[in-house]
Amino acid sequence: MPVLLYGLEACPMKKSDLNSLDFAVNRFFMKLLQTGDINIVKSCQSYFSFNLSSVLLKNRAEKFNIRYKIYANLLCQMVKYL
Repeated sequence: MPVLLYGLEACPMKKSDLNSLDFAVNRFFMKLLQTGDINIVKSCQSYFSFNLSSVLLKNRAEKFNIRYKIYANLLCQMVKYL
């Protein structure tokens, strides 16, 4: 999962793509917990503080964009003085 999120944090994602990632994670939990009830899955995820892929990806993308802007500004400032 971390490798997948690392590659996706730099890519713009549609809402349908994020929903597909969340669906895969929820299905994994359904099989793991041997249940078909999404409410049980969501309760277990909240109990164990497990964030869905869409939430993790949003947070990681925001951090990536902040680091990119800071890096790009420093690079532009160094180029000015050369």
